[in-house]
Amino acid sequence: MKVLVLLGGLSPERDVSLDSGSAVCEALKNSGNDVIAIDTGAGVLIPEAQSKSIKAAVRHEPPAVAALTALDKKSTLRTIGGIDLSDIDVVFIALHGGSGENGTIQALLDLAGIPYTGSGVLASALAMDKDVSKKIFEREKIPTPDWTIVESIDGGDYVNFLKPIADQFGFPVIVKPADGGSTVGLTLVKSADKLSSALQLAGELSRKIMVEKYIAGRELTVGILRGKPLPVAEIIASHELYDYECKYLPGMSQYVVPAEIDSALAGRLQELGVKAFQALECAGYARIDFRVDATGEPYCLEVNTLPGMTSTSLVPKAAKADGISFDKLIEIICNDAIARFRK
Repeated sequence: MKVLVLLGGLSPERDVSLDSGSAVCEALKNSGNDVIAIDTGAGVLIPEAQSKSIKAAVRHEPPAVAALTALDKKSTLRTIGGIDLSDIDVVFIALHGGSGENGTIQALLDLAGIPYTGSGVLASALAMDKDVSKKIFEREKIPTPDWTIVESIDGGDYVNFLKPIADQFGFPVIVKPADGGSTVGLTLVKSADKLSSALQLAGELSRKIMVEKYIAGRELTVGILRGKPLPVAEIIASHELYDYECKYLPGMSQYVVPAEIDSALAGRLQELGVKAFQALECAGYARIDFRVDATGEPYCLEVNTLPGMTSTSLVPKAAKADGISFDKLIEIICNDAIARFRK
C-alpha cells in the first residue's frame, strides 16, 4: 500500500500525535508499505526516510496554547495541495483531538474520495463532544456518571455556578473541557474553594465545560477492533488520576492486560464497549473508557475514536494480549478502512 499518515495537528495533544504517527510510520514500513507523512500543524511533508525523526519528546505537560496558536493552519492546505493524492491507497489518521478527531479532517477526505482509518464524520463529531455522547449513552441505557454543562465565560467569572454545582454533585467532582482529550484541562475538585479555578482552566480550552460526578474506583478500558472487543485493560496510575503525565511518560502507570477481574465484569465491560461503539456509529477501531465503583458497577466515560498508538497506548497493548502484533494491528486498521470505502 501507499499510505499517507496525518499527524501532529494543532490540538493540545500534538506531542502525543507525533509519537503515534512515528510509531505508525515505522509499523507500515516494517510491513513493506510506502509511507509519507504530513504534520498537519506545521504543514510539513515528511518523507519516508525521515519518519524516525517525527517522534516528539513528550513532556510532563501538553504544549502551551501560545505555541499551538503560533502554528500556521493554512500551510497544511498548501502542503496537501502539493501532493498527488491519486495513488494514495489510504490515509492513516494519527491525529488526536481538535480538527483531526472531531470530523473536520474526515469530511475533507470524504470530499476527496480517499479512504481513511477510524470513524467517519458523524461518529467522530459525536464522540468528541462528551455532552452529546453521554446523552446518547443515557438513551441507549449505557451507564455514565451524572453531569452538567457550563458555558465558558470571557474573563472566567463563574461565581454564579459554584453553589448550584456544589448542591447538585457535592465533592469531589471532575471538571474538564467537554471536547478535549488526554486529560488536558481536567481537574479533580475536592472542595468548593477549588471549583472556580478548575472551571477557568477548562474554559480556556473549550466553550463547553463539563462538570461530572467523580466515580471512585478502578480505571478500565475496552479496545474495539472491527466492531469486536479486545481484552479489557486496567490502568493503575501513580497519581490519583490517570493524568497527562501518567498516560504518556514511561513508568508512571502500570497496565494489566487482560485486567485481573472476574469474567462476568469483563464480559459486561466488553458488552458495554461494543454498545457504545455502535451507539455512536463508530468504525474501524476505538477505545472505550470506564470507571468501575466499589460495588462493581461500570460507568462509561467516553469513546475515543482515534486512540493513542504510542509505546504506552492501550489499544496496542490489548491487541498484543489478543495475539495481534503492533505491525499487524496497523495493517488490519488500514485494510479495514479500504474495505469499508469500497462498499
